[in-house]
Amino acid sequence: MNEVRIDKWMWATRIFKTRTIAAEACKKSRVMINNVTVKPSRMIKVGEVIQVRKPPVTFSFKVLALTERRMGAKLVPDYLENVTTPDQYEILEMNKISGFVDRARGFGRPTKKDRRELEQFTDPGVMDDGFDFDFDFDSNDEE
Repeated sequence: MNEVRIDKWMWATRIFKTRTIAAEACKKSRVMINNVTVKPSRMIKVGEVIQVRKPPVTFSFKVLALTERRMGAKLVPDYLENVTTPDQYEILEMNKISGFVDRARGFGRPTKKDRRELEQFTDPGVMDDGFDFDFDFDSNDEE
């Protein structure tokens, strides 16, 4: 086997969870070889460096061997070498950290405190002050 489709190889080496997602990434210009975007049908060879952009990071992988069959995670290092630069991992780490610190109020999943405040606001028991709201409006009209 001298060549294999790039979408099959990325799926087989577990870069993407499904082959469909790998093909969509190629169609969205997120997969490049030598800084040129490629189609899912592009044939790859041993030694090529593939760049996969998964925002905000661009991962780079060197092809060590070719395969069309999906494999266990332990076998993946035999087929690719991760040559992603350390600055890309710094961007990823900063993105993970900043996601929790700078959460604007009202965006994302509510905190436990937000949930308690919402329950207190919507709880019908809070409005119960002993007043009877069953007004008889017809009795006033008889005058």
